[in-house]
Amino acid sequence: MSSNKGKDVAEGSSRAVAMAPDQQNPPPLSRYESQKRRDWNTFGQYLRNQRPPVALSQCNANLVLEFLRYLDQFGKTKVHLQGCVFFGQPEPPGPCTCPLKQAWGSLDALIGRLRAAYEENGGLPETNPFASGAIRVYLREVRDSQAKARGIPYKKKKKKRNPMKANDESSSFHMQ
Repeated sequence: MSSNKGKDVAEGSSRAVAMAPDQQNPPPLSRYESQKRRDWNTFGQYLRNQRPPVALSQCNANLVLEFLRYLDQFGKTKVHLQGCVFFGQPEPPGPCTCPLKQAWGSLDALIGRLRAAYEENGGLPETNPFASGAIRVYLREVRDSQAKARGIPYKKKKKKRNPMKANDESSSFHMQ
């Protein structure tokens, strides 16, 4: 009887596994998707912490700009002020009291993720506060001011041609 008992337990466990596909965990989120979810939750918490709390439907570009300025307190990028002796120096030789802020690239990426998350969570593209012209202007101003403070002008990266594709085209051209 004890041998049957073990067999029943083994069979029962295999049946439980056979029924589990409905309850399997979804595949883990990509790094981008998990960051987007985290950013969306952070922004939602920011709206709830406003006095009075702000509904997502009432969110506008001004609130997004306030959120971006609020995030500066957690920044790690030294941005020299115009009066600083190190203003315009890419590698300052010593410390200063200039503020730490969010880097332009971080803010730009954050806005991109929040813009996508807004629409994925039911927002209309026409009313997306993250796609506002005011946000683009703000990001451009942050980029330019940080570039001046570092003494390194911002240059848009040029897209590289795919070297493999260029090699394929040139080799097929010569094979004739």
